[in-house]
Amino acid sequence: MTYFSEKNTSSSQETVKAMVAEKIEPVTDKEEPVTKKMEPVVENMKPPCNFNEAKGDICEIIGDVRIQGNSASVFLVSPEMRISEENNSSWSMRPYARKTDKTALSNVREWSVKSVWSREETPQCNKNHTVPAVLFSQGGYAGNHFHDFSDVLIPLYLTSRQYDGEVQFLITNKQPWWIVKFWEILKKLTKYELIDIDKEEQIHCFPSATVGLKRNLKELTIDASKYSYSMRDFREFLRTSYSLKQAKAIKLRDGWRKRPSLLIISRGRTRKFANLREIARMARSLGYRVSVAEATKNVSKFAQMVNSCDVLMGVHGAGLTNIMFLPENAIFIQVIPFGDVDWVATNSFGEPSKDMNLKYLEYTINKEESTLVQQYPLDHVILRDPSAIWKQGWGAFKSVYLDKQDVNIDLNRFRPTLLKALELLHQ
Repeated sequence: MTYFSEKNTSSSQETVKAMVAEKIEPVTDKEEPVTKKMEPVVENMKPPCNFNEAKGDICEIIGDVRIQGNSASVFLVSPEMRISEENNSSWSMRPYARKTDKTALSNVREWSVKSVWSREETPQCNKNHTVPAVLFSQGGYAGNHFHDFSDVLIPLYLTSRQYDGEVQFLITNKQPWWIVKFWEILKKLTKYELIDIDKEEQIHCFPSATVGLKRNLKELTIDASKYSYSMRDFREFLRTSYSLKQAKAIKLRDGWRKRPSLLIISRGRTRKFANLREIARMARSLGYRVSVAEATKNVSKFAQMVNSCDVLMGVHGAGLTNIMFLPENAIFIQVIPFGDVDWVATNSFGEPSKDMNLKYLEYTINKEESTLVQQYPLDHVILRDPSAIWKQGWGAFKSVYLDKQDVNIDLNRFRPTLLKALELLHQ
């Protein structure tokens, strides 16, 4: 049907223009279908929590996020999105990156993450934040230097470094002494005052939040192919945080009189060097400048000491975590106790040290170098078959081979290891 002909008057043309401008359809004889009122389209939303990671559960939430600390609840208000046919969906998790360890998790508060359809049914905001939040626990094995880094600090770096300080940390199971101990690291990751979220009665609201921390499967490592950072990046971050001056270990050349620095990490209780003075004396005779120190709670001071060394040696234990402060190309010698401790020692420190660009040597003591020979007859199962103790579980193994023995190094047997370290410093 023709609406208007060429013979239409100018008045008619003006009418057409007006109708077009107002988006009014001209009247026709054609019947228009009756338009039904459409319901708003509700999209399905991907669940915000990932429980498939081997070491830690994590919830990454974007939107209207409301956190109620005293009830350990995180709400995602999503009126335009649904996760399931139910109005609300919820997940429970403990924000500590060692989720299969029941002993560790017994010291970690459980949190719920809830997707809520209605704003009216959700606690109203008392405190609005403009930066993202990261909620994590200082429970678990807090105070053990190895776990402090492997379970919390490295995962916290992976999770929050991308924000360049514009992130709010919410701490559950807060330990004030822990914050003091690692303050140099924490203040480099956030520009904001830490919030003890467990005590908060106010409702804190954020544009996004991460509950839990990203964690690599292996200890003290970062998978650069999975994350935007590497272990080298983390070590550079530590150097900046603690103002560490030495970037690279000494490179020895023939004819040089400068002696490389060796730090022997001593221990106060178990797995001590029974003949520490003799070890130090032999090292000096080979050309080392020798220092002996026990890892202290003053991380900054000890980091400076470790960073000044070219070679570090110590018996397997949490104190060896300080290898992260060594300069590039430094030598790390791990002394492995008797009792099939090799796998634990290698995976805890040996393999990770390679990602730190350190040169790794290990020295496994034999039965005669262990003080266990003074406690048990030679035909005892503890000396004869350590694998039998392993089969009784970690507790039985630890109580014997980690808690009851010291190390009496055979100097003649250990000497080639120190010579090898000197050789590596020439490379």
